[in-house]
Amino acid sequence: MRNAGLEETEIGITIAGRKINNLRYADDTTLMAENEEDLKNLLLKVKQESAKADYPLRSPSTTNIHPNARWQQNGITVAGGNRQGNGINQLSNPLGLYVDDDQTMYVADTSNHRIVKWKWGATSGPVVAGGNEQGSGAHQLSHPNDMIVDKERDSLIICDGWNGRVVRWPRRNGTSGETIISNIDCVGLTMDENGSLYVTDVGKHEVRRYRREESQGTVVAGGNGSGNRLGQLSYPRYVFVDRDHSVYVSEWGNHRVMKWVEGATQGIVVAGGQGQGNGLTQLYSPRGVVVDQLGTVYVADGWNARIMRWPKGATQGSVIVGGNGRGEQLNQLNWPTGLAFDRHGNLYVVDYGNHRVQKFNLESNK
Repeated sequence: MRNAGLEETEIGITIAGRKINNLRYADDTTLMAENEEDLKNLLLKVKQESAKADYPLRSPSTTNIHPNARWQQNGITVAGGNRQGNGINQLSNPLGLYVDDDQTMYVADTSNHRIVKWKWGATSGPVVAGGNEQGSGAHQLSHPNDMIVDKERDSLIICDGWNGRVVRWPRRNGTSGETIISNIDCVGLTMDENGSLYVTDVGKHEVRRYRREESQGTVVAGGNGSGNRLGQLSYPRYVFVDRDHSVYVSEWGNHRVMKWVEGATQGIVVAGGQGQGNGLTQLYSPRGVVVDQLGTVYVADGWNARIMRWPKGATQGSVIVGGNGRGEQLNQLNWPTGLAFDRHGNLYVVDYGNHRVQKFNLESNK
């Protein structure tokens, strides 16, 4: 029941980037629903939205990135950087990356056949999956390319590249994984808020969506053989899915990033697509891709050793970090691959050729 004499204002609360508006605020700081039924519905919605807070977006979920945002040009090495090797302070040809809410990084340490976990500020990263030499056993990995964290099941989902499978590995004290998808030439994967997996199959030139407990999946991009038509993909690498379930995929063969709206039979070119090259309208062997809440595409432009930003609808991009030739200086990259943002808008780049992960702090967000 509402207290008499209190001036009320409708407000909302934001959970996981979504605003719930059916709350009211009184000047005695009490939050109230209209009635018991409203309260039940509100609590249900809060529960649902809280569950979605663990949706493993690689884009900033709480920070809106301004279209003209700038990042510091010198990166900070936050994983590896101690030359190529298999020590716990080293990486060897890393590829995929996942950054957790507390800035903990999970890295696909590909040539070491393991997934490693680097906490923020750490000087070494323990092995959390694989690391038992290259192999096809349940306790082994072979050239893992990418992974995400499934917080609902407290597990890692890993593209086990050379084994042609996707495996689920317990995140805490796991000693072996469970194969959940077989016979797939997987390079990149991601997950939507419903727990559906989206996986690139570079051999079949397609992206498939696997709903929970599905083993076959549904083609959501490509699947029409290798080619450069709008209904085709050519060697798809990494994949991103937005909250509308549109799929973004980087193509090694066509040097472009494509967007496939849910249910579409053709894609839209959203970055590159002008042949291989180093112009601002071009990409050259793109890899990691992330899309922010405004539809801006961020892509690791591998051969060109730079990270590019393509605003929604743009016909050319801009270089946000790198682009200073391939090298190991702090303002250089050498085959950038995996890409992620933390919740503050800082940019993380897997620097494949330098066997490290670089963090580029957000400098200006206006």
